[in-house]
Amino acid sequence: MPPGPSPERPVPSAQDAALPAELATAARALFGDRLDLAAGYAELLATDGVVRGLIGPREAPRIWDRHLLNCAAVAERIPESASVIDVGSGAGLPGLVLAIARPDLTVILVEPLARRTSFLVEAVERLGLARTVRVFRGRADEAATGANGVGPFTADVVTARAVAPLDRLATWSLPLVAPGGRLIALKGASAADEVAEHAEAVAKVGGSEPAVRLCGADILDPPTTVVEIVRERVVRPPVAKKAPKRSRGGRKRAR
Repeated sequence: MPPGPSPERPVPSAQDAALPAELATAARALFGDRLDLAAGYAELLATDGVVRGLIGPREAPRIWDRHLLNCAAVAERIPESASVIDVGSGAGLPGLVLAIARPDLTVILVEPLARRTSFLVEAVERLGLARTVRVFRGRADEAATGANGVGPFTADVVTARAVAPLDRLATWSLPLVAPGGRLIALKGASAADEVAEHAEAVAKVGGSEPAVRLCGADILDPPTTVVEIVRERVVRPPVAKKAPKRSRGGRKRAR
């Protein structure tokens, strides 16, 4: 029996990016006089972001509460004029949002996939953020050690959202954090469980005891949950031992 027609996908529309009236107060509190810039980014996500597969079509109507405001609330945990590296930036969440909300920050968006970095480069240009934001195509370890003549990078704060469990995330990201700086990982309801499960692994790579924080508690319902880890020690990866050289000579021949 031939398959029936596939269901039509929703057509991306800039209207999906409209700021809901009930979120206007929170949006003004988080973005201030750069709210129009945030609205421009929301439109990019709802149109190009959907077409290019960076966010799902059903996410478009929830861009403000689920993505923009959720990410912007993290700005309260970042010091003034800090440098920020956003690992696994994807469509720019939270890195681009933080750059919009906080013009005092310098931000590097780290993303390995070409189609995503293309979108990020275009978004940075269209939003006029090239002075404070740059895009690095590569993995976190490549950003930390340098690749193709670019880097290595470190920053006061490293951010990540929906990248990996805390043990792997700390292993990849802490080398990008300047000593004494912080990794801020956006997590959901599982934050406390991840901390309990992975605290020992985090310590092994030089991180402090992870701390769960709530951001935007007086503005958002629910607030944004993050896990913060301070880079207390620089831990170098173990160097593989070289195999001993084999002697060129064999056994002596019997006479």
